[in-house]
This record gives sequence, structure tokens and C-alpha cells, in this order.
Amino acid sequence: MDYAKNMIDKLNVEQMKIELMNTAYANDQTFIAKLDPRILFIWYGFFGIAPWFIDEQVVLLGMLLATIITTVMTKVSRLILFILILGILGQGGYMFIATLFFGGNITVLLPLIMLTVKLAVISLASITVFCSMSPEKLSVGLLSIGVPGQVSFSISYGYRMLPLLLEEYNHVFMSYRLRGRAPDKKGFLYWRITYYFIRLAVLSFYPLLLSVAKRARTTVEALETKGSKNAFKNPVVKKLKLQTLKIGRNDYGFLTISIVYIISLYMVAFQL
Repeated sequence: MDYAKNMIDKLNVEQMKIELMNTAYANDQTFIAKLDPRILFIWYGFFGIAPWFIDEQVVLLGMLLATIITTVMTKVSRLILFILILGILGQGGYMFIATLFFGGNITVLLPLIMLTVKLAVISLASITVFCSMSPEKLSVGLLSIGVPGQVSFSISYGYRMLPLLLEEYNHVFMSYRLRGRAPDKKGFLYWRITYYFIRLAVLSFYPLLLSVAKRARTTVEALETKGSKNAFKNPVVKKLKLQTLKIGRNDYGFLTISIVYIISLYMVAFQL
């Protein structure tokens, strides 16, 4: 009971904002974070796409083990891991219940488990790559693989704005609570209170959308004033941004170990 209360106390806006900032900026000292973003994109290109086309259980389980290890090495926030686990369990659980409801039996459990494993591998690979790179590093990495400068900048800008928007949403929500009035009767299973808070949560999005539009317009005008449109397409500026990227021995070692590991999994799967 005390553990559950402690978890509930931590689920507040300020703590969520801290977790987001730590995820975006506080993981730059890990081994994964020090790798070149191009190597991480190559690694993610396999672990994030290939599971959909793999049916060998040994290979999938081995990939799951590898992504779990890399996620631990990345030192991901516990809040993100909790949301991930909750989503994966919910996805597999409702599909299994729906299958049983429409005439299925226990034999469908194994395919659903393997589907859940595939989702877990892709999700953990995404967390490993994108939680280990700061917004600036992610932006430069995307620019290095040919993504337009406007797109890479937008992703970096979104990283920076997300904590501010979360805090602003909380302010709007609390202002609605202060000016509103909660139901006098709670209703059966607190349905009146639940409906009241859901309604406030939806209404709070409208002022937030207006604020996002105003912030985006201000940012675009400021960038145009500084000549960003020309800078995004200027090869000299792009070369200046990419000069910080360098593939070293750790990058080649990480990629080589991953390739050897996948080949070993296939060899074991073929022998079985």
C-alpha cells in the first residue's frame, strides 16, 4: 500500500517534466550515448524493422535480450519503462481476451506472445536509440543521413518545447479547476468526478493549441529574420554542423558485435 501511494505521489506534472528533461539531456555519459548517431541509426534500422519479418522464436528472444541489455546501458527513466510495460501488456492482453471472446482457444497464446516480443524489441530499440541522444545530437544525426534541415530542426525544437507545453497545460487545467465547480454528488464509483476531470482535461487542450500556434509563429518569424531558410540549404552551414560527427573504434566495435550476435542467433536457430 505504501509503495502504491509512493508511486502515485511521484506521478505529478513537475516530476514528469523532470523525467522528460533527464531523458533528453542527462544520458550523454553512457556508452550508447557516446556512439555516433549514424551507427545508431544503422543499428536501429535492423532492430526496429527486421522483427516484423522474422518468425524464428530463438532469434526474436535473442533480439529481445539484446535490446533489454542496451536499454539498461542507456539508463532510461523508470517512468518511460513503466509506460512501455503497461502499453505492451495492455496490447497483448486485450488481443488475447478478444481472441477468446470470438471463439479462440489457448493455442493462440503462443503467436500472441511472439507478437508481444516483436513489439517489445522494436519499442526497446527505439528507447535505446532516441533516449540516448540529446536533441542537438539527434538533429545533427538526422541531417547527416539526408533529412532536410527544417525537419531535423523541428524535432530538436519539439524536444525543447515539450516540457514547457506540459507545464503550461497543467496551468490551464488548474485554472479551470479554480474557476469551475466540482459535482456535489460523486455518483456511483465516482463517475461524476471522473466525467468532470475528463471534461476539464479536454477543454484544457484548446487554449494550449492556441498557445502552441502563437509560439510556433514567433519562432518561425525569428528564424526567418536570421536567415534560417538559406542556412538550412547552404552546404557550408551543413558541413559546419556535421564536422562534430566522427566514427571511432567503439562505433565499429558496437556494430560488429551486433552483427556477430545476430549471425550467431540464426546459426543456433537453424541447428534447432
